[in-house]
Parts: sequence; C-alpha cells; structure tokens
Amino acid sequence: MYDIAREHLRTVRDLHRFAVSRFNTAELFYGHGTTEAWDEAAYLILATLKLPIDRLEPVFDAHLLPEEIAQVLDVIQERVVTRKPAAYLTKEAYLGDFKFYVDERVIVPRSFIAEILFNDGLEPYVEHPELIHRALDMCTGSACLAILMSHAFPDAAIDAIDLSPDALDVAEINILEYGLGDRIDLLDSNLFAAIPDECYDLIISNPPYVDAHSVTELPPEYLHEPEMALGSGEDGLDITREILAQATKHLNPRGVLVVEIGHNRDELEAQFPTLPFVWLSTESGDGFVFLLTREMLVEAGL
Repeated sequence: MYDIAREHLRTVRDLHRFAVSRFNTAELFYGHGTTEAWDEAAYLILATLKLPIDRLEPVFDAHLLPEEIAQVLDVIQERVVTRKPAAYLTKEAYLGDFKFYVDERVIVPRSFIAEILFNDGLEPYVEHPELIHRALDMCTGSACLAILMSHAFPDAAIDAIDLSPDALDVAEINILEYGLGDRIDLLDSNLFAAIPDECYDLIISNPPYVDAHSVTELPPEYLHEPEMALGSGEDGLDITREILAQATKHLNPRGVLVVEIGHNRDELEAQFPTLPFVWLSTESGDGFVFLLTREMLVEAGL
C-alpha cells in the first residue's frame, strides 16, 4: 500500500488524508501530545517536512518533491507498524511553546504541572516568583519541568534529580539547548538520597504514578516508554508516599511541595486523612496535582 501511495500522492492534503485513514484503520492510541488521528497526522507531516507545526492550512495544497513524499510515508508507516509515540519518531515534544529533545530513554513530556506553571497556578502559596531562590525537580526525566521552572522563577537555582542515568543524559541535552547549565544542576539519585541536607523553597515532582493493574492494560504506545517512569507499586503511590515522608526536612519555612498523581486522589486522601491537600486546577480538572506547604506537613505530623 505504501509503495503504491508513493506514486499517487502529491500534496500535503493527499498525505494528510492518507495518514488519517491509516491511523484510524490501525486504531492507534493518542496521548503523547495529540488526542486524535487528524492532529497526529498533521503534526507528523509538518515536523517531518521541517515546517511550523501549527500552520497546516497554508501548505495544505503544496506539491511535494518525491523524496519529501517518501520521507513522510516512511514516518506514517513507522507510526502504524511500531506504535511508537510520534515524539519518538520526530525526536521532539512540546509543552506550550517549549520544545524538548526526547527519545526512548525518557518518558514523553506531559504534565499538568506545566499548565499550572504557565498560569501562575501556585498563587497565593508562591506570591512572587522572586521569592523562589532554590527549587527542586524530583524525577526530572527530560528536564522539561526544571526548564519551565527556570522561566517561571528566574532567580531560582534548580536541582533536577532522576534515578536513570539515561534520562539524565537526555536532560543534559535540553538544559544545554536552553543555555541553563549554570542554573540547573543534574543529580543521579534515588529521590533525596544524594541531597540529605539540602532545603528548597519549592519542590515539584511528576513521579511515576500508574497503579499495577493499569500498567498491565496500557496501550502499546506507552510500552515504548521506560517502565520505571510509569508504574509505582500496587496502588501507584509508592514514590509519592516516600516524597511525602521526606519533604518536610527538605523544605524551607513556607516552602511549597507540588506533586502530580494522576487519578489517585481518592486513594491518597484515604491514606493521609490529616493532610489538607490543596488540589490545583487544570483544564482537565482539579484532582491531578496537589500542593502542600511545609507548615501543613508539620501540622499533620510529617
């Protein structure tokens, strides 16, 4: 089919129609930057052709060179056959206007915390960005959130921690690309192990939080991501519990902890009934990211 298509497709419109049909037939899963076949096809075509990824209409009827058509068809075929997320095919992913290098050494960047940072969602617990002098990104992966923190809090020195040396290699690529080598320090550590005496004004974390049952039912696209970046024990909260247990001694007075936990709100609140979780609002709802201050943690006995 793809060999025949090379001889009959001529324009971006032709390729887009072909891609959407193939993606729908293959019943691909979306969740790494797009939510449907139409947008996924548009992104892959434009990224492969090195065109602006948000401007499909102006080039819809552009005629392509044979080698360009071949390139795009190869990517479409790889997406269908391998079920790899599009970000691994293009080696890039976006959070808002920020672009990051990614490959299969790291989870594809996606986080409700990014939206919160874009929208000043930490107010009133962080009243002024300049009050954040030291910050920590726990489970940094590609360093996407550490980089967003550096822009949201321009006076902050940031530590970015991950247990995976491979992930830290990718993180370094992104940090250097943004010229932040003097502001973001990468640390290979199992949570707080490498920083026993460090304290921060802000700690954020988007840790693994998929429960064991859900891990077994993940679509094939997610199985290309590092396993250690997805699951976190039977209930998905192993790492979150450890962060909560240690956060108090690593937060400065009035310091703030922000953690993403996906759909685990009910389970977390049941396990920590004395903690006054503040659930931060996102476009998808207000039950995916919690905030606690050091004082809240201390009062709850943690």
